[in-house]
Amino acid sequence: MVAGVQLTRVGVYERTLPVSAERVWENVRDWEHLPWLHASSFSSIECLDEGDWGWRARIGAAGGEFTLELVIEPDAPRYVSRTLEGTGAGTEIWTDVDANGDQETHVQVSFWLPEVPAGSAAQLARVFVNLYTALWDEDESMMVRRAEELEARRGRTTSAKQHVVLGSVAEVHSQLPLVVYFGGERFRVVEHDGALVAHAAVCPHRLGPLDDAPVQDGRVVCPWHGHVFDVVSGMQCSGGRMRLPEPPRVEVDPATREVRLVRD
Repeated sequence: MVAGVQLTRVGVYERTLPVSAERVWENVRDWEHLPWLHASSFSSIECLDEGDWGWRARIGAAGGEFTLELVIEPDAPRYVSRTLEGTGAGTEIWTDVDANGDQETHVQVSFWLPEVPAGSAAQLARVFVNLYTALWDEDESMMVRRAEELEARRGRTTSAKQHVVLGSVAEVHSQLPLVVYFGGERFRVVEHDGALVAHAAVCPHRLGPLDDAPVQDGRVVCPWHGHVFDVVSGMQCSGGRMRLPEPPRVEVDPATREVRLVRD
């Protein structure tokens, strides 16, 4: 707590997550996902500083902008989110993180406010619990998906198969966008500028899912962190160095009109 400021705990939220503590701490340090994964709660974020200690950022939300500082206390283990200025200034959220095993983690979230009008603690607690239930629902979905992708990659072997038949042009078009496995990797076949193209269905940043991400103007946006990639070249559109894994070519047999994925 900030010295000289009297805070009141208005409520507590607890949850057991079906992921390792490593995934949870990875999520805690990941400020970048807030306006993407939690788009219904946050509209923007600008990182002001970050390090092993945590991070500080300016965040936009429906209720206004605020500056948040997240400080990690590894010996607790706990992290504390403090609103330094703007909407909710002075509020502190304490989250204790306890590993229950290799694939289960318990979190306890305490809500501390600087000014609590008489008789309003229970109502404020409900507001915070509802918000954090929604946030942890979204975080859990991301952490579970990432854990599954990491596990699948550990046991995955590269296939020697150099082509996969997808069916006739009509059959493929009826299934677009079509997610397929090729060489042990997941790709998605889409239509762009009248042609069928394939692109990786997993973002190279944090293994975010591109399976259902819409393609607009030949670009696909990762729903976890907002990284944008060109579906033809695989290059990151912002000029960054990330690139989608090399996809197989999509070929259409001129005689049979059969669609297949091919890699030389």
